[in-house]
Amino acid sequence: MLLIGVLSGLTAVAPFAIDMYVPGFPELGRELGAESSVVQLSISVFLIGLVVGQLVIGPISDRIGRRRLLLPGTALFAVLSVVCALVPTMPFLLAGRFLQGCAGAAGTVLARAVLTDRFAGPRLPFYFSIQSMILGVAPVLGPVIGGLIVTAGGWRAVFWVLAALGVVLFTAVLVQVPESLPPERRATSGIGSTFATMGTLLRDRAFTGYVLTLAFAAGAMFLYIASSSFVFQDTFGLSAAQYGLVFASNAGVMLVANVVFGITSKRIPPERLLPRYIAVALAGAVGLAIQATTAPTLAGTWICLAVVLFGIGGTFPSVTTIAQTIGRSRAGTAAALSGSGSYLFGALTSPLGGGTVGTMSVLMLAALALASVALLFARPWQPVVERTLA
Repeated sequence: MLLIGVLSGLTAVAPFAIDMYVPGFPELGRELGAESSVVQLSISVFLIGLVVGQLVIGPISDRIGRRRLLLPGTALFAVLSVVCALVPTMPFLLAGRFLQGCAGAAGTVLARAVLTDRFAGPRLPFYFSIQSMILGVAPVLGPVIGGLIVTAGGWRAVFWVLAALGVVLFTAVLVQVPESLPPERRATSGIGSTFATMGTLLRDRAFTGYVLTLAFAAGAMFLYIASSSFVFQDTFGLSAAQYGLVFASNAGVMLVANVVFGITSKRIPPERLLPRYIAVALAGAVGLAIQATTAPTLAGTWICLAVVLFGIGGTFPSVTTIAQTIGRSRAGTAAALSGSGSYLFGALTSPLGGGTVGTMSVLMLAALALASVALLFARPWQPVVERTLA
C-alpha cells in the first residue's frame, strides 16, 4: 500500500500546482505588475506544459523504463518550483510554469503506467478509483491550503511548499517505487517508432472513442469548475464560505462515485459500467438545462450538478482502466494520450463557461452529449481486450 500512496501523491501534484496559488493572484499581479488576464495565463501555460510533458514522457518510458524518467521529472518539478518562487517578472513566471508543467507530467503519466505494469484484473480498476479520488479531492483542498499559505507567507510561499512536496515525492519514489517495466517488456524499436505507437492507438476505434469520452467528460467538469463560483455567488447570492461548502459537497459526490466504481468493478467490467455513468451525467445535465430555461433555483441547480458530477466521477476511473487495458503493452503511451486529452479539453473549455446557469448548463450538456457520441463510437458492448503493439 506504500506504493499506492506514493503513486497517489504523484497524481495529486498537478491539481495542487494548478490550484494552490490561486488565492495569491491579486498579490502576485500587484508585485509583478501584471493584469489579471496575464496572471490567469500562468495556469494555462502550466496545463499546456502538462499536456506536452505527458505526450513526450509517456512514450519514451515505454522504451527506457519508468524510474529513469520519474526520478528526474520529480526532481525537476522541485527545482522549477524554486525557480517560480524566485522569479522577478511575469515572463519568467510564465516560462517557469510551462517547464514546471512539463516536469510535473512525469508523475501524472507514469503513476498510471506503473499501476498498469504492476496490476491486472479487478485490482487495476480499484487502484484507478483511488487515483480518481485524489483528483477529486485535490481541487477542493488546493485553494484552501493555498489560502492559508498565502495568508501566512505570500504567493511565493506556495511555490516553496510545492518545492518541498517535490523533494518529499522524489525521496518516496527513490525508496518505494522500483522499476516496474522489465527490459524484456520494453519497446525495442527506435524512439521514432515508439512515438508511432501513438498513431497506432489513435487509429484503434475503441481506444480513441474511450479517450474522447473521457476528454469531453473532463471538459464538462472543467466548465463546472470555471463557472460554478459565479453561478452560486452572483446568481444565487451565496457567500464565498457557503460556495465552498457547495463545492466541497459536490466533490464528495465524486468521491462516492469513485468508491462505488471501485466496489462494483470487482463484479462488472468497466466497459459495462461506463455507459451507466455517462447516462447519469447526461440526465443531470438535461435536468440542469431544463430548469435553467424556466426559473433556476439554488436547490435544483445544486442537485442537478451533483448528479452530473456523480456520473463524471465514475467515468474517470472507468475510462482510465479501459484505456490502460487496451494499451497495456505500451502503458506509458496509453496513459499519455488519455491523460493529455483530459487536460487539453479542460484548458480549452474552461474560458467558455460564462457566469450564468443557462450558459453553464448548455455547454455542459453539449460536452456530455459529445461524450455519449464518442462512447457509442467506441462500441462499449464489445469486450475490451489488450492490443498487440510494436
